[in-house]
Amino acid sequence: MPSFDIVSEVDKVELHNAVDQANKEITNRFDFKGSDARIELAEYVLTMFADDDFKLDQMYDVLAGRMTKRGIDIKCVERAKSEKVGGNKVKQIVTVKTGVTSDLAKKIVKTIKDSKLKVQASIQGEAVRVTGAKRDTLQETITLMKKSITDFPLQFNNFRD
Repeated sequence: MPSFDIVSEVDKVELHNAVDQANKEITNRFDFKGSDARIELAEYVLTMFADDDFKLDQMYDVLAGRMTKRGIDIKCVERAKSEKVGGNKVKQIVTVKTGVTSDLAKKIVKTIKDSKLKVQASIQGEAVRVTGAKRDTLQETITLMKKSITDFPLQFNNFRD
């Protein structure tokens, strides 16, 4: 029976490369000379350090541009509020969301059921598996998901015949 998985993943290597490129650009920019502006990466959590909120926003713009060029969707990035760190420094936590949350998975399954397509959707951990009798129906389901779920980046992988 043909099937595929709906997932939300971010390539760790591309994320690491985007952070490295953003750090390199920040150290070379004139408006960041003499400041301790940097981005640190731990798993899927980025920590941005800067002198003030304006520089944090500038750093985020640089990071977002680098991530976009590396093929990482900006919709999976969530910024927290900036926090004061000793003295006049500030930091901000930026989380890269991966995996399909349970609320999103339920929304996906409900959308598929409401569409009256002859497929079955089941939630399996951080993915949604869709099975159907015909390949064309599965492709219609992919098209439906691309149109209806636009607020979160989804990938369709593990397509089997």
